[in-house]
Amino acid sequence: MSVRNATASETLAKARDFGVPVLDLGAFDLAASASAAVDQALAGKHGVLPLVRRGRRLHVAMADPGDVRALDEIKFQTGLDVEPVLVEAEALAAAIDRLRDRGPPDLLEDLEGLDPDVPVLELESVEAEREAHEPSVAGADMDEAPVVRFVHGLLLEAVRTGASDVHLEPYERSCRVRFRTDGILREVRRPPRNLAARLAARLKVMAGLDIAERRVPQDGRIRLRLGESRAADFRVNTLPTLFGEKVVLRILDASSARIGIDELGFEPEQEARYRAALRRPQGMVLVTGPTGSGKTVTLYAGLQLLNEPGRNIATVEDPVEMHLEGINQVHVNHRVGLDFAVAMRAFLRQDPDVLMVGEVRDLETAEVAVKAAQTGHLVLSTLHTNSAAETLTRLRNMGVAAFNVATSVSLVIAQRLARRLCARCRRPTEVPEETLVRMGFPRSDVSGGLRLFEADAAGCGECRGGYRGRVGIYEVMELTAELARVVMDEGDSLRLAAEARRQGFEDLRRSGLRKVVTGVTSLAEIDRITG
Repeated sequence: MSVRNATASETLAKARDFGVPVLDLGAFDLAASASAAVDQALAGKHGVLPLVRRGRRLHVAMADPGDVRALDEIKFQTGLDVEPVLVEAEALAAAIDRLRDRGPPDLLEDLEGLDPDVPVLELESVEAEREAHEPSVAGADMDEAPVVRFVHGLLLEAVRTGASDVHLEPYERSCRVRFRTDGILREVRRPPRNLAARLAARLKVMAGLDIAERRVPQDGRIRLRLGESRAADFRVNTLPTLFGEKVVLRILDASSARIGIDELGFEPEQEARYRAALRRPQGMVLVTGPTGSGKTVTLYAGLQLLNEPGRNIATVEDPVEMHLEGINQVHVNHRVGLDFAVAMRAFLRQDPDVLMVGEVRDLETAEVAVKAAQTGHLVLSTLHTNSAAETLTRLRNMGVAAFNVATSVSLVIAQRLARRLCARCRRPTEVPEETLVRMGFPRSDVSGGLRLFEADAAGCGECRGGYRGRVGIYEVMELTAELARVVMDEGDSLRLAAEARRQGFEDLRRSGLRKVVTGVTSLAEIDRITG
């Protein structure tokens, strides 16, 4: 019997003893291995080779399937169910060496779009402390340097293109990176699937998160110094999915906190109502709309107007997105019991003039906010509703008494963000009169014809698909005596909306159509966000 046959017989006997399958590594494509699923140092320590991942199950090649310690450590590090596959020791060692030898050049080829000249950005504060304990790019394993530069290049590209979010999404056979620009998601990269775990780990290191914990969501923050006077902040969230961790980064533009009310896109009469509500010594101003509709920017613009040395202003947010000099900002921490209601009660003992609550989510927070508005404080907050009228009924549905709603709320702003038409390549369009009436235009406005514009789908060098930037579309409803009476009578949102229209308050649709007439946006875009 030859040595090779003897080795094969021993392998088969060992497989029967342990009850595990046998694999001929010579017939396995190493390029398709799930090597990224296990930390290289851990795999090298135990001499194992990750083969295939299927859902929550990871198959690893081992020469000794009885090494329970190795299986336990891999299971702990990956959070997966690990199943051993028996291979010959010599073949396993040779395969591990081949994978190790091919590292740097393959990574450089695999990371499509990698610019070797991308600078390694400077990390600040908490992230810098964490980074100090990680190998620098200059001294890191060559296998990791391309990943570091690829991630930093992505972040730079996201900032340069004006993206609001970055999504890293692993799937069973692929991985993609998408940017949200002007409210629309678009794919920008498709890194190799076996690098998804490394890319996620790099982002977690930068955000100061636990890279060994892959079973629960985590939240963190990255601040990158882009120059002597400019930095970019990223809010990071990880989420365990079926095939790995999805990482989403929200880009926090500090300059948006300095936008004036006159730059938001209000119609003149709407802006006047907002400014008048902010001048009142007490009352509640509520801003409503879906996630990503610019509610926080609208509130920050109001806070900037109020931010004077003679006022004591405090905010409680989850999380604090932008830092405002001269304003006391508190970050919610549910783990220690610091929620919106607790923070607001503490604020009220510190002689405040203005309070801003990131969001009214429950009855307890709503009641504290209402009492503050009724006792000489100006309260600003947000809700998630579709219209101004629904905001008032939502408070009642939470359990706030109708009398308290009517006497505390002074102004409700509902808003959306619409893409702006590119002034360079927009083109005129003709729309039939009946279509315009059906879309919401009064017949008296369209009888003489309207000059409208549409986006050029091909775009130009200054835009993306005919649009560039976004503008706010607003419904600003002041709680007049008539509307307060409807609230006291516990009227529903339909009655409130009808009364608001009777008093001349434009709804979102009508406000958006005014932007269409002035050529700021297109009819299709208004139909998309208000339809």
